[in-house]
Amino acid sequence: MGLRVDKFLWVVRLAKTRSAANALVTKKKVQCNGNEVKPSREVKIGDLLTLQKGNAVFSFKVLNLSEMRVSAPLVPTLIEDITSDEERQKYSDYLSAQSAYQVFGKGKPSKKDRRVITQFKEDTLSFDEEN
Repeated sequence: MGLRVDKFLWVVRLAKTRSAANALVTKKKVQCNGNEVKPSREVKIGDLLTLQKGNAVFSFKVLNLSEMRVSAPLVPTLIEDITSDEERQKYSDYLSAQSAYQVFGKGKPSKKDRRVITQFKEDTLSFDEEN
């Protein structure tokens, strides 16, 4: 008996939703035993799943199967994480590099910022009316 690879990724919390798991597989970010897979590919006990996140490749060995999504503490009963420390460091570096591009204050103005902008506009309009 096997379980669809997209559903398995969702069951073991490697993807937040079933559709996100399906998208990972469709985008060829998931391999099973070294081969690219389709979402309907069945995962069996003992299979080796590799999942690409950013520039790192995470590896997991399938220990058990479950039809229902499991809570986070029970995930180690279904998969064994065999990712190397080098890949984990690579992913950590990737995340820190991505956060460098996210400059604080460049997004949507806060409520306080909007008040300041509104006040500035009102002051500017009243200044123009005086002339």
